[in-house]
Amino acid sequence: MTPNALFSLEGKTALVTGGATGIGRMAATGLMMAGAHVLIASRKEDACFAVAEQLNAMDAPGSAEGFAGDVGTEDGIEALAKGTTERTDTLHILMNNAGITWGAPMGAFPHAAWEKVMNVNVAGLFHLTQSLLPTLIATATPDDPARVVNVGSVMGEAALGDGAYSYSASKAAVLHLTKIMAKELAGHHVTVNALAPGPFVSKMTAFATADEGMRDKVGADVPLGRVGRDEDIAGCMQFLCGKGGSFLTGAILPVSGGIQVMSGPNLFRSALEQSS
Repeated sequence: MTPNALFSLEGKTALVTGGATGIGRMAATGLMMAGAHVLIASRKEDACFAVAEQLNAMDAPGSAEGFAGDVGTEDGIEALAKGTTERTDTLHILMNNAGITWGAPMGAFPHAAWEKVMNVNVAGLFHLTQSLLPTLIATATPDDPARVVNVGSVMGEAALGDGAYSYSASKAAVLHLTKIMAKELAGHHVTVNALAPGPFVSKMTAFATADEGMRDKVGADVPLGRVGRDEDIAGCMQFLCGKGGSFLTGAILPVSGGIQVMSGPNLFRSALEQSS
């Protein structure tokens, strides 16, 4: 039960959507450092090529390959699935990370924000997984299941809107859908788990994490006192996708520094303080 035996991904192939930036890139790096061949897909093909080149220049046991992929439309999903199976006959790991958000205050939140966000964050995730199921199932074995990792958000766990109403609702849907998929795919030796990240440095959160001062302010509101780091995502992926995580399905990993258990003050704190 050495760390290498539990978390090595040598010989495995992974697809990470939205893998050129943010949490997707953190995950792709962690998978590659554990030995996997990682397919990185996003709408911006040039960015995927550049990130794959940068990752391949690292001293890592795995490798990376970039190509264009869009989960925002049915045709895009079909092309992404086809591009994946043209590049590999096996798929051990699928990370559904691609996502978008939309911010506007209550009273001014547009109707268009719902369809666009739900199409990418929920429908895109489901239909890409469905399209790649034959390859995932063919790759899976009882001792080494194929792994699907969905990216939700702590905003899908806690009552956090922050003006991103369709995003929060979409991520709650992702977490619930993860459990449904886990139940239905277990018999095919495919595990389905999810991450529920809190604040990490990414393009999506650049408005709040762009510089160290802003990150410190955001981190001060996190119970563990900081924003997320690359290794937090990499560690979760190596665990979920390695031998050590093969008996886990339907789980939501709250990678949020404790935000998911935050609440108001203790109900009887004032009374107890007064009586003492």
